[in-house]
This record gives sequence, C-alpha cells and structure tokens, in this order.
Amino acid sequence: MLPRTRSGRIAYIDLFAGPGRYKNGKSSTPLLILESAIRDSDPRMRQMLVTMFNDKDEENVRSLQKAISEIEGIEKLTYQPQVMNQEIGSELVKRFESVKFVPTLFFVDPWGYKGLSLRLINSVLKDWGCDCIFFFNYNRINMGVNNDYVLTHMEALLGPEIREVLRPKLAGLSPQEREATIIEAISEALVEMGGKYVLPFRFKDERGNRTSHHLIFVSKNVLGYGIMKGIMAKESSEENQGVATFEYTPATQNQPLLFELLRPLDDLKGLLLGKYKGRTMTMREIFEDHNVGTPYVEANYKTVLCQMEEEGLVIANPPASHRRMMNGKRTFADATKVTFI
Repeated sequence: MLPRTRSGRIAYIDLFAGPGRYKNGKSSTPLLILESAIRDSDPRMRQMLVTMFNDKDEENVRSLQKAISEIEGIEKLTYQPQVMNQEIGSELVKRFESVKFVPTLFFVDPWGYKGLSLRLINSVLKDWGCDCIFFFNYNRINMGVNNDYVLTHMEALLGPEIREVLRPKLAGLSPQEREATIIEAISEALVEMGGKYVLPFRFKDERGNRTSHHLIFVSKNVLGYGIMKGIMAKESSEENQGVATFEYTPATQNQPLLFELLRPLDDLKGLLLGKYKGRTMTMREIFEDHNVGTPYVEANYKTVLCQMEEEGLVIANPPASHRRMMNGKRTFADATKVTFI
C-alpha cells in the first residue's frame, strides 16, 4: 500500500550508490529499486517515486547513469532519477537540514564510516514519513573506537562521549560483549537524537561464526517500524518458537535494547500479564503498545493471545467459539477485545 502524501511524491535517496553494475554483472541497489518501481502493479508508484543517487567516484557515476539509461521502461517514471557526484560532508548535511523532505527512505551505505554521522541521518529523519537504513561496518568501527586519529568520525557517529563513556565500558570485554556494547551505543545515540524506533539486523560471514556487518533501521514512526520489523523477521535465517532471531548480536541484560530483542515466545505471556493485568484492550492496541523494542511481530501476539484464552488467562470478545478458523487455527482479529484476568 502506497502512503498518502500531500505532495503526491515519495522518495528514495542513496548517497553511496556505487556503479550501475558490479564486476560480476549483478545490478546495484539503485537499479534494483528502479526496476522494482517500473514493474510495480500499482501505476502510482511510477508516478510518485522520486530518486536521488550519489557517489563521489566519477567512474561509478558514469557507470550508473549509463545503466539507468538502459533500463527497459525507465521513461515510464514521471520523475527521472537524479545522479550526483559529490563528497558527503558538512555542506551536504547543511543543505539537507534546510530542506523539507517528502516521505523518504534514506539508504546510507559507505565503504567504512567516513561521511556517516548522526547529523546526516537526522537531516532527513527530521521530516514526517522519513526513515533511514544504514550500513554499520562493525569491524571498521570496532577498530576506530580506540583510535584517536579517527576520533572525530567516531564522535560524529556514536556521539561525543567516546573517551569518557564508551572506551571505559569496552575495556576487558570479550569480543561478543564488545560487539553488543557498540551496537547498543549506536542504538542509544539514535534514540537520543530523536529516532524513536531502532532495529539492528546482523549479518554473519560465510562460516557463520563472525559478524560481517549490520543494517540498522531508524524511524520516528511506529508504522514504519512495524513494516521493517516484519521484513527483517521474514529474512531472518532462524526462528525460536516462531520468534525471528533477526541475527541480533548475542546480548546480556547489560545491553537492555538488545536483551529485550532476544526474548523467546514463552516469555511473552508473562510480559503481557505483568503489564496489562486487569485491563481491557483490542489486539491491535496491545500489539502497537507492546511490540516496540521486542522481537515479536503481529502473528506472535495473535498466537499467544489464543493460547492465553485457552488457558483462561484472558477473556476474548468475541470468544473463540464465535471466531472463524483459518488453516486449522482460530483467528484473532485486530478489533478483538482482550481482558487480562
């Protein structure tokens, strides 16, 4: 479903776009975005989408422009792609800060960390309907945290308290604990900046025993958070009792955001009973109020509420006997009222 916007436009911005095609012939992200928009069954996508791509490498820009011009049906887009050749720095950030963006998905994928900053993310995130996904190169950032030579870059990304707060925390930690602490630090910095909803997704190397990188989603809107959470859950390589792992960093209670994201489904009953005892709410109200900062998606709540109804822990209205079956399971509609006993 396409969002409603006063301007009738939505946007996708990629400031580290790379070439049109990689050496192995695979399409880069900009091409995949444009090709998907052209194929979309809803013609409004072609009418609404505004795209901006940038790369500091002139050869990449030429390659991208050529590849875009060769896309079949590119002329069907009302707004033709804009391709820029700029170094990402303070001047571009100031420009973005002065612009009011239409609803935008902002993708930031630098090779390392140069150019990536909290201020850059917030320059787009500040406006309604704008979300950001950025590539968090953990290995490069892990090496940079204790390196005074790149301290300015680290402070721009993780906040100004690197020396006083983060470095002492990291001393003596195991590699797993160190990673969890750094991911928690960037998550906290994003929340303090105003990015109310943060979701990190971890990628491991081919052997599955080391982290290669993270993609981190940040939004000020619970709807965007819910949509991305569903996508990340679906793309997770593993599930525990139907709850997606999100490939999150192994965490402890010392990292509260990450710890909450690792709770299994068995815990959800107790969490709901503890928070909503004696209250009556709809399923949708429960989900929207509770799911933020947890790994649970809508289907998990419906499953658990059905179980709780069978166990006499909640009273549902309409009751199970009046709700239809689907694929052998009792449905639990958004408007179903739940009273916690």
